[in-house]
Amino acid sequence: MNSNVLGVINLIHESDEMESLTADRCLATVPFGARYRLIDFTLSSLVNSDISKVAIFAHTKYRSLMDHLGSGKHWDLHRRQGGLFMLPPITDDVNEVRRGDLFHFYQHRDYFMRSQQEYVVITRSHMISNINFEPIIAEHKASGADITVVCKEQHDLMDGKARKVLIDDTGRVTGIQDHYGRMESDLVSMEMYIMRKDLLMELVETSLAQGQDHLVRHAIMSRVDKLHIQSHMYKGYLGIVNTVSSYYQNSMQLLRPQVWKSLFFEPGLVYTKVKDEPPARYAEGAKMSNSLVANGCIIEGSVINSILFRGVHIQKGAVVRNSIVMQNGIIGENSNINHVILDKDVTIEQSRELRGAESSPFLAMKRKVI
Repeated sequence: MNSNVLGVINLIHESDEMESLTADRCLATVPFGARYRLIDFTLSSLVNSDISKVAIFAHTKYRSLMDHLGSGKHWDLHRRQGGLFMLPPITDDVNEVRRGDLFHFYQHRDYFMRSQQEYVVITRSHMISNINFEPIIAEHKASGADITVVCKEQHDLMDGKARKVLIDDTGRVTGIQDHYGRMESDLVSMEMYIMRKDLLMELVETSLAQGQDHLVRHAIMSRVDKLHIQSHMYKGYLGIVNTVSSYYQNSMQLLRPQVWKSLFFEPGLVYTKVKDEPPARYAEGAKMSNSLVANGCIIEGSVINSILFRGVHIQKGAVVRNSIVMQNGIIGENSNINHVILDKDVTIEQSRELRGAESSPFLAMKRKVI
């Protein structure tokens, strides 16, 4: 067990261009893959890597996050020693809440100081992958590097926003550029950083003293030539989900069996909050093709190349193509939707037609009636 490693999921100022999908929820709890939330992938990877103490630095709109995670029992993190810790901002001052992650790390410095772990793995929630941190941690210790950053060579980001990275022949990082930069590189940072805890606290204090309060932009990127920052090349599936288009495209990738198997089963399972529902029910005359359908759905019409979350009802004569329908959605009789994302509890009345495009899907906000 990696009892000497502390996991940190950093939700402070995550890049978020998800429009109404994050109007009343944080990016980490956006529903994904018929029954999961985005944070489930990072959290499951940490747990599967035998990291039993995980801190989640919440920032804004975290009510749904607290409801989803609860005590952490679904990830085996409800325990007396270690377990799951939710660390929201400890200030009511709006200006201070808006400050960077280093400021919030400093506000919770007692948590770090009381933790016995020597190393820390800092991650984000919008990098969708299934990764084993154990060999990466071992590689980091053996390399003598100050920081190891997990990277992925990926030409097509599917409209996701990510930092670009440059490395030399030895794998040492020589440059990191922000999301909006123009660096010519197909190597992206997966926003996963491994370092000693005392180095993290040193970066927190020295950066804040210099008026800098962002971990990557200030503490790491500005010290590329001073710190030994080593890269680790990840070979598995990576989805970068922080725009509406990237959310749609990465969701559609789940309909490919190879991607589904790689993301949800290798090297470990992905866990989520369990909600018991009856099996999906298919009425006589229902048609289904290349789709993910969660428990509790009632299918009376046609579903083609789509993803349906729990409790969705596709009424008689309705046709759903290339679309994502979240929990308790209702598609009325003889309605037709194509390239559409419907948030929770959306109702499409009978004989309606909604059409988006693959590059720009139509998005309906939660509880909307069309």
